[in-house]
Amino acid sequence: MPHTLCPGPVPRREFMRVGMLALGGLTLPELLRRRAVAGDGARQTSVILFWMWGGPSQLETYDMKPEAPQEYRGPLSPIRTNVPGIEICEYLPLQAQMADKFSIIRSLHHEMAAHNDGSIEVLTGKTPRIPDPTSQARSEHPDFGMVASHVRGGRADGMPQYVGVQRAPFMTMPGYLGVAHKAFETGDPSKSGFAPQNLTLATGIDNDRLGDRKFLVGQFDRFRRDLDLSRSLDGVDSFRSAAFQLLTSRKVADAFDIQQEDPRLRDRYGRHRWGQSCLMARRLAEAGAAVINIDATAPNDTTKNFSWDDHAGAFHLDYAQRERLPQVDQALSALVQDLHDRGLQNDVLVLACGEFGRTPRVTYAPKNFSDQPGVGRDHWPQAFSAFIAGGGLRMGQVVGATTSKSEYPVQNPVTPQDLLATVYRHLGIDPQRMISDFSGRPVAILPDGKPIAQLI
Repeated sequence: MPHTLCPGPVPRREFMRVGMLALGGLTLPELLRRRAVAGDGARQTSVILFWMWGGPSQLETYDMKPEAPQEYRGPLSPIRTNVPGIEICEYLPLQAQMADKFSIIRSLHHEMAAHNDGSIEVLTGKTPRIPDPTSQARSEHPDFGMVASHVRGGRADGMPQYVGVQRAPFMTMPGYLGVAHKAFETGDPSKSGFAPQNLTLATGIDNDRLGDRKFLVGQFDRFRRDLDLSRSLDGVDSFRSAAFQLLTSRKVADAFDIQQEDPRLRDRYGRHRWGQSCLMARRLAEAGAAVINIDATAPNDTTKNFSWDDHAGAFHLDYAQRERLPQVDQALSALVQDLHDRGLQNDVLVLACGEFGRTPRVTYAPKNFSDQPGVGRDHWPQAFSAFIAGGGLRMGQVVGATTSKSEYPVQNPVTPQDLLATVYRHLGIDPQRMISDFSGRPVAILPDGKPIAQLI
């Protein structure tokens, strides 16, 4: 049961839970010491991942094949963008108008055909040793958000380094880094009266009391009076006192307060889950979070087609994409433009992808939507696409190419490890850095992979 601050003597254990709040595996006093030594001159960079778990079809998004036979090209058509030679899906018209502000990677590939295995490959850079076709696997290694939390350490202001907007990927575990590096989950920011239920971080202290500076300082002073006679606070140095003071700051709470945004900007993002999640991610990146993972798979209360697992028996590709792609289009285009408007396009890297693509040849099932036969695609890790923007990278281009039926890469093949090396480069993290596992054995953050040269 969460503890609350209440009248009466303050137990030493309760005080130490506050004064030694653990974020990123370090106490706030220790973080302040490091900050005092290192200074604040380092460039603050963030990564926003729009995580489309389930496997979005490359042939219905960013790698369309209009010249392929019907059973390969599918039911949708491409449209031109403002960059000559680049075409994307017809349901992405807002992105088409700003293709100079993002790039498309069309040659991603790996060998993991199950959802969780593919997710582990893409999010951690480590290939599962024993593939699990039932998609019940959990990772042995932490994902890149957990690694960023570990390497960067907790922030002195209390802002989490890793945040899962709505929720974090469930198949990746912090493992040998410790649970302190799991993502802070926000819940759905599009809901009326949104407020993260666990904004108390690691303290378990009531939000209102945590924000009541006067109350906390009073409790601190009374605690000090209770213990000074026995000199029990000799070890509470200036850093610990400063750490306690930081707990009364409103900065973290303000970062999560999406109500502070202009209603017109909220409308531009879209008042749906994905739109408000992208807006929340921008707020958190501005506030200093290193990695923000947007759950772009959560079901929408009023729609059917918000999973990306487009098997023919469950979906009709046209109806599914017509329903969800306009929301993706609105949310991502607003995010990219907003970052440019705020001068953050070099500091924040935006990435949208899933764990794999879909089979080049469509499959059919009995009629399901509007008396139309179900048209879908199965799992296909051998070729898939990603949207990437910002990060000071080269925009307005396509990286790599696939065969005429989007079966395999034929130019500039990109692995998940290459993609993560690009992400780590932006975060200022050496992917060859070693981290000790449970047995003390050193494990490289990435086993291989190089930043994508065409983007640098």
